[in-house]
Amino acid sequence: MSNFNFIETKIKDLYIIEPKVFGDERGYFIESYNKKAFYEAGLTMEFVQDNESKSKKGVLRGMHFQTKNTQGKLVRATQGEVYDVAVDLRKGSPTYGQWEGVLLTAENKKQFYVPEGFAHGFLVVSEVAIFNYKCTDFYSPEYDSGLLWKDKDVNIQWPLDGIDEILLSEKDKVQKTLKELDVQFIKKG
Repeated sequence: MSNFNFIETKIKDLYIIEPKVFGDERGYFIESYNKKAFYEAGLTMEFVQDNESKSKKGVLRGMHFQTKNTQGKLVRATQGEVYDVAVDLRKGSPTYGQWEGVLLTAENKKQFYVPEGFAHGFLVVSEVAIFNYKCTDFYSPEYDSGLLWKDKDVNIQWPLDGIDEILLSEKDKVQKTLKELDVQFIKKG
């Protein structure tokens, strides 16, 4: 019996993962990753790097990807709430340019697996959020790229109620649109 519920989304290879929560009056325990359980679900990725960020309400980080040394990411919020989004950028995919979003919170403990070939980003919807993610390859700044968070052709429905201002990095303000992108993903090697 697995301690995880693996939910495949409408986009192939993109999963929402619900860990089983063991709790009592002392608190809770979850298993956030188990190689055997993930492999049995067909998720055979290997993680090489863990990252964490802390952001305030209205911060939007994304939509990022690497063109070489592509990264898959297993993401979750350990404090607060984020709306997490992935956009399929795999050439030839029947869902190319489509997106999926999920609310990740410290309370619901859901995780989102974003495979290689996707743009990824999140919007902080609580006052503060701490966001953790495991990566299948190392960060390579020379291959860092992105998709404009408000591309009209992708049309991500960000939950902006209660958000007074979207806070972006300078880089994220000027990312390319889907029509402007010509992405060729190159795996490690």
